[in-house]
Amino acid sequence: MYSVVLLVHSWLRWLILVMAIVTIARALTGRSGHKLWGAADERSLQLFTISLDIQFLFGLILYVGISPITAVAFQNLGTAMRDPSLRFFVVEHAIGMLAAVALAHVGRTRVRKAATADAKHRTTLMFVALSLLAMLISIPWPWMPGGRPLFRF
Repeated sequence: MYSVVLLVHSWLRWLILVMAIVTIARALTGRSGHKLWGAADERSLQLFTISLDIQFLFGLILYVGISPITAVAFQNLGTAMRDPSLRFFVVEHAIGMLAAVALAHVGRTRVRKAATADAKHRTTLMFVALSLLAMLISIPWPWMPGGRPLFRF
């Protein structure tokens, strides 16, 4: 079960990164072209947020349930904090991704409350970009301590 959840979690990140880029691109073109906020803009933001929620759920299952990495780390947190790889997964990855999810949801709520199309595009741009930045910082890239492969098979 661990390997299946990890595989889905690993591949789903690519969908989320693409959705973030598409949503940011739509917000940029909406702002620069003074376009109305349309159903496609709303759908893009919604799909980004939903896919991020699903990814967070898979990550939570790994974090508290089935990951041997966090299981080892939680046995002795003091030792885990001195190991850059364990610390990354127990603290940095978890907090960074939680921040990304929070930013996406705060942004989506603020977009719904925004009065004008320009405000909706601007808010989407700001919050999805910040969410993307938090994700990019928190992904275990291969060159990082405890890094993981870009593509799992």
